[in-house]
Amino acid sequence: MTTQAEGMTQADENSWMLELISGVRGVRHVVVLTSDGLMKVRTDQTPLDVADKVSAACAGLAALGIGMSREFGTSDTIRQIVVEFDGGFLFVRGAGDGSRLAVVTESNIDPALVAQQMQAQVLMIGERTLGTDAREN
Repeated sequence: MTTQAEGMTQADENSWMLELISGVRGVRHVVVLTSDGLMKVRTDQTPLDVADKVSAACAGLAALGIGMSREFGTSDTIRQIVVEFDGGFLFVRGAGDGSRLAVVTESNIDPALVAQQMQAQVLMIGERTLGTDAREN
């Protein structure tokens, strides 16, 4: 069983995996979370409490998206979730093995650039740690 202290150490040690997306201008927080909403990796500039909040919220959004996809789509697969709010955006996409990559940005960003960098980041994460599953999401 992983303790919270171990999870914090793991997040800090693996934050290098998120450099590609965290370096985009306007990106505030980057988190990789499990399908059930537990934070796996966070950037150094994302405090643990923020990473936990983002992870839990994204798990809920993903569950809602999966339900919508089952009802109105052709499968239970979601590719991306984008939420625009006053002051920024939240982007969520699959990152392999059931994980999700979540990015919180400021409002003055290029959404297409963020989405492109997220795809590249997911491919890099998959090559380095998650295997080929990341390429399928």
